[in-house]
Amino acid sequence: MKKITRVSRPMPAIVRRKKVAAYARVSVESERMNHSLSAQISYYNGLIQRNPEWEFAGVYADDGISGTTIDKRKGFKQMLADCEAGKIDIILTKSIQRFARNTVDLLTTVRHLKDLGIEVRFEKEHIRSLTGDGELMLSILASFAQEESRSISENVKWATRKRFAKGIPNGRFRIYGYRWQGDQLVPEPKEASVVKLIYDNFLKGLSAETTEKQLEEMGIKSFNGKHFGNSAVRRILENITYTGNLLFQKAYSTDPITGKTKINHGELPQYFVENTHEAIIPMETYKKVQEERERRRELGALANWSIDTCCFTTKIRCGICGKSFVHIRSKRKNKDCWTCISHKERGRTCRSKGAIPQKVLVKECTEVLGLSEFDENVFLNQVDIIVVPEHHVMVFHMKNGEQITRQWVSTARKDAWTSERRKEWGERHKLKSTNPNRKAFNEFTGFIKCGYCGENYRSQQTTYSDGKKERYWRCAGICGNEAIKDSTMKKLTASVLGLDTFNEGKMDESLEKAVVLNGEITFHFKDGHTETRQYRERKRGTRHSEAYRAYMHEIMQYAKRKDPEAKKIMLVLKEEWKREDNRWQKQ
Repeated sequence: MKKITRVSRPMPAIVRRKKVAAYARVSVESERMNHSLSAQISYYNGLIQRNPEWEFAGVYADDGISGTTIDKRKGFKQMLADCEAGKIDIILTKSIQRFARNTVDLLTTVRHLKDLGIEVRFEKEHIRSLTGDGELMLSILASFAQEESRSISENVKWATRKRFAKGIPNGRFRIYGYRWQGDQLVPEPKEASVVKLIYDNFLKGLSAETTEKQLEEMGIKSFNGKHFGNSAVRRILENITYTGNLLFQKAYSTDPITGKTKINHGELPQYFVENTHEAIIPMETYKKVQEERERRRELGALANWSIDTCCFTTKIRCGICGKSFVHIRSKRKNKDCWTCISHKERGRTCRSKGAIPQKVLVKECTEVLGLSEFDENVFLNQVDIIVVPEHHVMVFHMKNGEQITRQWVSTARKDAWTSERRKEWGERHKLKSTNPNRKAFNEFTGFIKCGYCGENYRSQQTTYSDGKKERYWRCAGICGNEAIKDSTMKKLTASVLGLDTFNEGKMDESLEKAVVLNGEITFHFKDGHTETRQYRERKRGTRHSEAYRAYMHEIMQYAKRKDPEAKKIMLVLKEEWKREDNRWQKQ
């Protein structure tokens, strides 16, 4: 028999187009550079869209941003995010220098993209990151790019210092109180008056924080139109530019790759140029301000008259976090102690515990100094600092180099918790009107008294087997006085007040207490008279038969005996009771 097989042409496999993106960057903001960036973007747009095997995934660009770090490059960071989201297969870029000048950043980024299966193509160097020798070439060429960046930076620094030596500033910097008119700094009248106010306030003894509040009340904004903070006030106080002179190279860059700067404390030469522009603050005033700043820096918090200070201020240091102890006083809470300032700050990180009472601190200092009575001047002259390494321990660092360790025990609670105070607070806790936790109390808290022992009745909620809940009031003592239901108590209270329903406000207004004794409740009115009501609580549950009662009595008689024979009889009786036809079952 013939076998016929149909032969059909295989359908060509659909080739998925690669999603291709490009990255462009220029590092200097200028008209020429902007034109260069737009040319790069236009070039890559056309290049990608002309290739039939590619799918356009976008062009990412950064304008006027250095390539030494990726932290500030928004376009670059967005491109990496889209890569992780699977939106890009290939990245095109002009050169290694455009992609990154930092060797570490370059290799880290390329390796991360390689793990994602994304290829980076550097057109100028003809390097593809997914090829075998791609990473090796990248490492070599990136090192050259990094050194080139460093060389450019050094050349720029050299040129800048040459301008400084000639008295020429490095560009038109921004400064509050001045505006540039051509190559000349000219005072801005409104801002100049604010600068003068800041200097006047400081010489009057006001802090930067006080000046900050004053400027806020006046509606004064910063150079950027934002809140005028105390840090901006301090920067104005230390800026010599307001004297009509310029000081160049106050700070310098330590690393062109990381961009870190450092204040110049003499490592590099500084250039002081006099009479470059109109002064807002006289030089004499500026020098007085600097002298005052140095004086306040040495005194610390003691220099600020607005802060309540004493001889211990800034003298006590936490041995765990290194921060100073602060004085905490509260008449309401009866507090007078010293504690680490981190305990008052948000996001507390210090593990130190407890505080040092003021009395203990004075006592220990007096004994360390060998005085009969504490003297602040002697303390300031002899004690450099007190370190608290742990709770109940103080280490005195004397100015003569000696260290004295003292351990102390707090008696604050013992001193404050006298028998009179204990009795007073006990009475407060008994009454719902004065108890600190009054919100958690019920209507009759502290109102119902036991007629046998005089203790208060306390509430207790009972849940029955059917799920029903009921509140009872029982004596807090051990006399065993009868309990009373909450519902019964409300009913009797309403009755004695002549009300249809219970009213807590009326009860508190008219009644002083209720005394429970022998099934009777005696209500004591605030006007002096009393009224009595009788009650009998019906016990809930199934009533046992007489036969069952006799059986339980017999069981208890054997239970009192401890001999083995009695135990055997009890077991027999219990087995008999468990039978379904037993006559002793509950009825």
